[in-house]
Amino acid sequence: MNIKIVAVGKIKEKFYRDAIDEYIKRMGAYNNIEIIEVADIMAPEGLSTKELEEIKDKEGERILGKIKDDAFLVTLEILGKAMTSEDFADFIKDEMLMGGGRDLVFVIGGSNGLSKNVTGRANKKLSFGKFTYPHQLMRVILSEQIYRAFRIINNHPYHK
Repeated sequence: MNIKIVAVGKIKEKFYRDAIDEYIKRMGAYNNIEIIEVADIMAPEGLSTKELEEIKDKEGERILGKIKDDAFLVTLEILGKAMTSEDFADFIKDEMLMGGGRDLVFVIGGSNGLSKNVTGRANKKLSFGKFTYPHQLMRVILSEQIYRAFRIINNHPYHK
């Protein structure tokens, strides 16, 4: 199973890149994670709701252009379903067993959120709580949780 993280924008801060690279390196023992970045669109302050939706739609087209039609798509959304790390591991394990080798794709939106086209395409909506996180930090958190899930799936210590 291919695991991909599609995210809006580039990470500029070295400490975020280093953390993500560390979890991707650790994942090498279990599975590969591919991170795909799509360009964000700058949204100046004071845009109308319609203008913001247009920006999200353009970013959404870029996101969906990176995802195969048969991929299982998980969007990260505040209003998604919260899980424990063990539940998340069970979800990944089930998808590995029943997904038939299709891609498992996680999507992290930009600072304006995700378009309705992307959220409407989602097979699952996942929440990491009601806090708002910088999208760069969410890549670190998601990478760590995927790594943690594989440690749990393989009965290796780490997750407690």
